[in-house]
Amino acid sequence: MAVKAYILDVAGLLGEREEEKERFRYLCSILSEDRQQKIERFRYAQGKALSLGAGLLLDYGLRQYGIREREARLVYGENEKPYLRDYPGIFFNLSHSGSMAMAVFADKEVGCDVEQIGNPDFRVARRFFAEGERKLLEKAEDKEARELFYRFWVLKESFLKVTGEGIRMPLNDFCICFEEKIRVEVKGQYQKYGFCELALPGYRAALCLKGEEDVEVKMGRLFLENLFD
Repeated sequence: MAVKAYILDVAGLLGEREEEKERFRYLCSILSEDRQQKIERFRYAQGKALSLGAGLLLDYGLRQYGIREREARLVYGENEKPYLRDYPGIFFNLSHSGSMAMAVFADKEVGCDVEQIGNPDFRVARRFFAEGERKLLEKAEDKEARELFYRFWVLKESFLKVTGEGIRMPLNDFCICFEEKIRVEVKGQYQKYGFCELALPGYRAALCLKGEEDVEVKMGRLFLENLFD
C-alpha cells in the first residue's frame, strides 16, 4: 500500500524581522489551540519552530483527506500515541530533529523518525543495541559505521513509534536486520512490519508500517509557501 510522507525545513520560521514574526504568528493561528499551546510550551525559538512545522505538516496531510488540523480531535492510546477520534481509518505520525519536521499518513499503524546526523556516541550502540546490530557496527569502517548508526537509530525509533511502545521497550529487545528487505526480529521471530529509509542532506529518516512487508512511499518535500491557507 502507499504511504504519504512529507518533510519540511523549518529554518525559514526562525527569522527575526517583523514580517517573519508576523508570518509565524499567522501560521500558528491556522492551527488548533492544542497545537498553539504545544508551541508556546517550548522555551527556545528552534523548538517552537519545529513544533509549528510538525503541526503544519499534520494540517497539510489531513487536507488531502478533506480535514483540517484545527477541526480534528485527537485521542491518545494507552502509550500516549495520538489518533484521530473521528477518523479511525487514518493513521499518522510526526517527528522532528535539527531543523527538519516529518509527517507520515497511512491506513494502518505507521511510525516515523528523522534525525540530524552528527557525531554518534557508539557507547550507546554498545550498551543498548541488539547483538546483531552491534556486530555490524564493529565490522564497519569509520564513515560507514557513522551512517550505519543513524540507519539503525531511525529504523528502531520508527518501529517503536508504530508499536506505541516508546521507551517502554528496550532497544536491545529487537534487532533490525538488513536482508533482501529490511526486517525486524523480536525474540528470534521476524515480525510483519515494513520499512522505508530516506536519505536527506545532513539527515537520516525512516518510516515503519504495521502488517506490510512492502511499503510504497509517496514522498513530498514541502516549503512554507505550500502551507499557507
